[in-house]
Amino acid sequence: MKKKFLLSGFFIIIMLLALEITSAQQFRTETDLLGDVKVPTDVYYGVQTIRALENFQISGQNLSNYPEYAKAWGMIKLAAARANAEIGELSPKKLQLIEWACQQLIEGKYTDQFMVDLYQGGAGTSSNMNANEVIANLALEKGGYEKGRYDIISSVDDVNMAQSTNDSYPTSLKLTMVLYHQKLVNEMKQLAQSFRLLGNQHLEVVKMGRTELQDAVPMTVGQEFHSFAAMLDWNIANIEESQKALMMLNMGGTAIGTGLNAAVGYSEAYIRHFREITGFQFTNADDMIAATSSLHGFVVYSSAVKTLAVSLVKISNDLILLSSGPRAGFFEINLPARQPGSSIMPGKVNPVIPELMTLISYRVMGNDVTVNMASSAGVLQLNAFEPVVGLAILESQKIMTNGMKAFREQCIDGITINEKVHARNLSTTIGIVTALNPILGHHMGDELAKEAMLTGKGILELVREKKLLTEQQIQKILNPENMTGLDKTKYKNK
Repeated sequence: MKKKFLLSGFFIIIMLLALEITSAQQFRTETDLLGDVKVPTDVYYGVQTIRALENFQISGQNLSNYPEYAKAWGMIKLAAARANAEIGELSPKKLQLIEWACQQLIEGKYTDQFMVDLYQGGAGTSSNMNANEVIANLALEKGGYEKGRYDIISSVDDVNMAQSTNDSYPTSLKLTMVLYHQKLVNEMKQLAQSFRLLGNQHLEVVKMGRTELQDAVPMTVGQEFHSFAAMLDWNIANIEESQKALMMLNMGGTAIGTGLNAAVGYSEAYIRHFREITGFQFTNADDMIAATSSLHGFVVYSSAVKTLAVSLVKISNDLILLSSGPRAGFFEINLPARQPGSSIMPGKVNPVIPELMTLISYRVMGNDVTVNMASSAGVLQLNAFEPVVGLAILESQKIMTNGMKAFREQCIDGITINEKVHARNLSTTIGIVTALNPILGHHMGDELAKEAMLTGKGILELVREKKLLTEQQIQKILNPENMTGLDKTKYKNK
């Protein structure tokens, strides 16, 4: 009897706990085309976001991974509300509540409500509806209404008024990319400046230049570092120019670019409000149908980020090679030691930061291939693969920005050089024989180079031994410093 009583008591406790858990998690019911869905009462997204959460459990990366993305949606929907109110399509009361809700997103609040996976079908509809629902429910709550009362403020009829996913979604991606663009450019500029500082510090240290990994002609260490800075400067100019391609929008084109369901004057009002809100000089395309079906701007911008990646791989690989050794390699420069390099080889330190920059760059190159393939796959009046284009470019911006910061702080700013190695290389190289071509001819240069290789003698030693030049000529022609073409004024103001 006692045992039976104890079991009954146990089951009662379990039931009470279950009821407590159930009551703690309250739900509201929302309805869409497919039927009713239970939505947790404490969230601001709604039925269509729930559908997306059920359908697209793919990467674990959701819209909230990019905080500027929620801010972008706030700006987009705010401009739409103001434009619609201006032309008499949206009531002042609804405008006031939607404005407040949008401002919350612009201020960086409620980012955690953007839960949809970045990998999604539907050409971005889930992302657009996630934004529409969050803004509508924030507005409803501010107005003293329950969440989900879309009969009062509708996520589609009010927040999404005069819009389609097909114009608002690409705009959200472009604005987010523009917001992250300046962070990327700032890191590029700081990295270029770090190389310039190294260049100025070692401007007069002579070293051997190499072509195809063979001794070529002398240059200075400073010239080499300045060349890396120049490559980045070219990329800065290129990526700044490419960003202009993201500034062309199709807002007001709605579904396919014809402007169906957008009132007269909406498109013009929208772009004016959008410029004022964002501070960027966006324009609407002269052909909305083309702008809706083509992902031209994304392709242009992605290509520029890819080009930056190509340059950074070249620079990183050069640094890895120049620091190789320390005894059986080039050993011309020293990279900061950041971690032990082997679980079996004592004392080994690897160039982990340039390696990191390289593998990040490879990922960016792959992302550009994705952008190209997805952009080319658009069919007729819409490209259904736009979400992966957005994901690829946003990821490239993010990892490239963070990668260059680590590259600069953990590697470039701590580089030192080995002057004794440079001096030894200059004293033994046959590369300076090139300077004799104008006086002795290429054939004599070949002979001297061959003999130097066979005997182990230096070029200067052979020239003196064979009395091919006077000492005065040697000092003038074969002085490595005179062979570098160094123009100090070129770098004076850099």
